[in-house]
Amino acid sequence: MRTIAAILLAAATAVCAAPPATIALPPPDTKTGMPLMQALAKRHSTREFAAKPLPLDVLSNLLWAADGVNRPDGHRTAPSAMNWQTVDVYVVLPDAAYLYNAKDHRLELVAAGDLRPLTGRQPFPATAPLNLVYVSDFAKMKGVSDADRLLYGGAETGFIGQNAYLYCASAGLNTVVRAMIDRDALAKPLRLRPDQRITLSQTVGYPR
Repeated sequence: MRTIAAILLAAATAVCAAPPATIALPPPDTKTGMPLMQALAKRHSTREFAAKPLPLDVLSNLLWAADGVNRPDGHRTAPSAMNWQTVDVYVVLPDAAYLYNAKDHRLELVAAGDLRPLTGRQPFPATAPLNLVYVSDFAKMKGVSDADRLLYGGAETGFIGQNAYLYCASAGLNTVVRAMIDRDALAKPLRLRPDQRITLSQTVGYPR
């Protein structure tokens, strides 16, 4: 199985260490995993991670489970108020940060370089193979108060994070959702607008 690290290494060799502009994800395997009740029984937070990178097919399944398109009309695995789909998932890898394009099921380059230390104030995010950063886009929420924007964005983030938790439990991965983030420091390299707000981050990796 090809890993993200292998893809990035090959691209770096070919184009002067520049990470690929896009990474096409393989179709998610919707027939894999354990029954829901078993996954719920195994769901837990862990703050220890091996450095081993996630294979591309595992990353594909994780992102689809978290907030992928699961119906022909474009609706997602995570519910969203008014189907605004306000929360974007940024994928922070050791060599680059990407935006998950759920519609096309691919990663789109946002920033080259290692942004993992910016995804959390604790030590382990800087060495874990993957950090997901959830960003709420207030511009997509029309005709609601600022308080409701925070509520809707927080609720949608929670749904996505729990989907990721259940996939990780099913796939034998460790994970933890975190709120201890320097949001201003991370927003700049992710090129976020003022009306986009980082809600939470989620670290994922194999058990150490």
